Order: sequence, then C-alpha cells, then structure tokens
Amino acid sequence: MTSHQTTQTMKPATAAKKLGVYLEATPAEFQEGVISRAELNALQANPPAWLEELRSNGPHPRPVVAAKLGVSIAGLARGGVTEALTTEQIEALKTDNPEWLQKERATQAEVRKEGARIKKRNAERAAQSGDRRS
Repeated sequence: MTSHQTTQTMKPATAAKKLGVYLEATPAEFQEGVISRAELNALQANPPAWLEELRSNGPHPRPVVAAKLGVSIAGLARGGVTEALTTEQIEALKTDNPEWLQKERATQAEVRKEGARIKKRNAERAAQSGDRRS
C-alpha cells in the first residue's frame, strides 16, 4: 500500500498574514486563488517585485503598522487608526508624534517592562524550587 501526500493549501488571507502584507493590496491572482505551502515558501524565499514593494512601501496591515509605531493593535484603534497605512503615512505619524501616539508608546513600554519583571520573577522562583529539590 502506498500513501500519497495531499498538498497543504491556505486561503489568500492566511497567506497574506504569513507574508505580512495587506491582502487588498495584493494582485488579483493572489487574492482569488489558493496558495500551497510550497508556493508560500517560494514567495518567502524569492519574493516577486509586487511583494517587495508591498513590504517596503505598503499599505501595511494593522499588526505591521502597530509594530512600526511601537504600539499595540488596540492602541492603534484607540488612536483612531483603523485602516492600512503606507510607510509614508507611518513616517508622517512618527514625525507629528500626536498625543495619542505618545500615550500608547508609554503604555506599551510599561507593558513590556511588566512582562520582563514577571519573567524574571518566574525564573527566580523556578531556580529556587530547583535548589530545594537538589
């Protein structure tokens, strides 16, 4: 008996998310088809011009916009940013540095600081419980 492997495919939205691009800005043939794992790997290894253009200039999806601005996705929403932004628009926001962006960056910094504190505390506890077992 021989078993045959089925090709793993994904929806265009999933592939766009994995590639870090805004689906609506991709070519029609990308949006309308299904993408195999091999095709996704090929796009990542050797990106075509349209993919390089989207990655460098946008429009970028919200997770990418949030990362470039140093805020959370929820912070974007609180700041009124609900649409995909281009690199130029992101740079303009950084330059203008509105009050909501300053506040959200500070909030994000506190969240990261707290996460680091908890991680350190948990590591210390794990080390102490390991010492007791020895």
